[in-house]
Amino acid sequence: MKNNIIFLLKELENSLDQSTEDLLRLIKKYQKPDGSYWNYPELIEQYKKFAGTQGLKKFNPKLVTKIQMKPVRTISGVAPVTVLTKPYPCPGKCIFCPNDLRMPKSYLAEEPGAQRAEKNYFDPYLQVTNRLQALYSMGHQVDKVELIILGGTWTAYPETYQIWFIKECFRAINDFPNKNDSKKIIKKYQNFQKKFQNSQKKWHTKTFLSNIAAENKATFSKLQIRGEAIKATYNQLINKYYLQPERVLGVDKYQRATWVQLQTEQKKNETAAKRCVGLVIETRPDEITPKSVQKIRRLGATKVQLGIQSLDDKILRQNKRGHDVAAISQAFSLLRQAGFKIHVHFMANLYGSNVAKDKSNFLKLFTNQNFRPDELKIYPCSLIASAELMQYYQKGLWKPYTYEELLAITTFTLTHTPVYCRIARMIRDIPAQDIFVGNTKSNFRQIAENYAKSTQQKMRDIRSREIRLQSFQSNQVKLKIKSYWTSVSQEKFLQFVDQDKILAFLRLSLPIKKNNSVISELSDAAIIREIHVYGQSLGIGQQPGERVQHFGFGTKLIKKAASLSKKAGFTKLAVISAIGTKEYYRKRNFTDGELYQFLTLKDFSPI
Repeated sequence: MKNNIIFLLKELENSLDQSTEDLLRLIKKYQKPDGSYWNYPELIEQYKKFAGTQGLKKFNPKLVTKIQMKPVRTISGVAPVTVLTKPYPCPGKCIFCPNDLRMPKSYLAEEPGAQRAEKNYFDPYLQVTNRLQALYSMGHQVDKVELIILGGTWTAYPETYQIWFIKECFRAINDFPNKNDSKKIIKKYQNFQKKFQNSQKKWHTKTFLSNIAAENKATFSKLQIRGEAIKATYNQLINKYYLQPERVLGVDKYQRATWVQLQTEQKKNETAAKRCVGLVIETRPDEITPKSVQKIRRLGATKVQLGIQSLDDKILRQNKRGHDVAAISQAFSLLRQAGFKIHVHFMANLYGSNVAKDKSNFLKLFTNQNFRPDELKIYPCSLIASAELMQYYQKGLWKPYTYEELLAITTFTLTHTPVYCRIARMIRDIPAQDIFVGNTKSNFRQIAENYAKSTQQKMRDIRSREIRLQSFQSNQVKLKIKSYWTSVSQEKFLQFVDQDKILAFLRLSLPIKKNNSVISELSDAAIIREIHVYGQSLGIGQQPGERVQHFGFGTKLIKKAASLSKKAGFTKLAVISAIGTKEYYRKRNFTDGELYQFLTLKDFSPI
């Protein structure tokens, strides 16, 4: 532990000029022996203890200021809480996808979020409570929570598990910080484990549902899939070592809930002290159907992450993706008609591609009306030892991009993303030790941004323009509207800006067809798909001081959206509200529908 913390402190000393996000990546790089990572109070305590010794420089208060109570987690106005679902069979057979049996498909046990999930038995209540407590102890406001559910293909999990998982997430948010059922839940899993151990002669593993990373690593080390010679698939092994024991022990019966139980927790959250103001799930394009869209909305989701990876049918086939570009187009159409915010994963350096093809594919995302996403993650392909791609690498059929090639494509994406889209992440946060070959620089986004600036290339995406903690001049704030067409709508991106900095925005969708075939209650309605006001997260009802939030930008954007909708001939304005934002819209004259909230435009006076 001592050497580990010394290495971390030395890197932090030499990184004072780096961004807060880069410092966070450094902290994640050096875990404790138990697999967890240092929290800020612990880190500061260790720095005070070792400063001036072990090759460290004398105590520098600037370093303490740099690392304590980092605002970056809630700088966009909400507290993000990421949770992972348990390992479960995935309908995909992608050659680039990792096959870590300790994790849901495509995730790796050493990733920070995955470590938290494993430590908490992949239980949603435990994960949410643990994360809220961590953020709260670092001084962050957690009144407004964006719940991000990751792990394999969400829509492939049983419906009863999906309902239970989200119900427990809501219950954890509702309980925090006055009530905590964690001990009771942990005891439940320990009892399952004891029951398993008492009958372990029936099974091939020595442990089950352990929350200790070292135990799980030892248990599954001999079973782990080797990409160069796959003898059994991820799905086969997960069925044998997870699902069969779960069914015998009754875990599957414990991890289920009804719609009524979910709705009870959702109703509580509408007026709870801590509220869910956004809910995100991830899935595959070919899993999106009218029925699945309706179910996702009923669960309370407001955003869907789609792993599209490429817009080239040949590349999709070569990488055994299991769907074509037409399925991606159909998914966009269905999700947009239902008002969802659409967040996509784009992968460069796939088998069969090159930099030129990647650039062409990326441009299609925004030049083709069938697509045009709201948010992006750019994930250049990294080779993981458990992925089938290993076979292609060993045969010389695939190789990772050089530094120059990677810089070319990442810079291109940064400088060719339009003003209405946000690049949420560039380069997946895969621990260096898991990458067999390829880029291991976690700060490549910063490298690409610096290169773009040095070559005078302009970055226009939302993240590049966020106001964050900067001040603004109220007399210089202007409302700008960017209009663009999709296959099913005219989209209007309304944004309040000061110079080039964005303070708040609203996504308004004006459907081409008034009769909505996906969600009947949205017929003859324009749709607010998202409202976001930037600035450090404030508590519900808290006064803003000099911050952006609570300056009335949200209300002004709604009024303008209503005006534009009425002028376009719509009789009502719908909003895909999160459970925890329903009260906000009720106070602005929206009424509750079945899955959406509505503002009647008949008596509304256009502005």
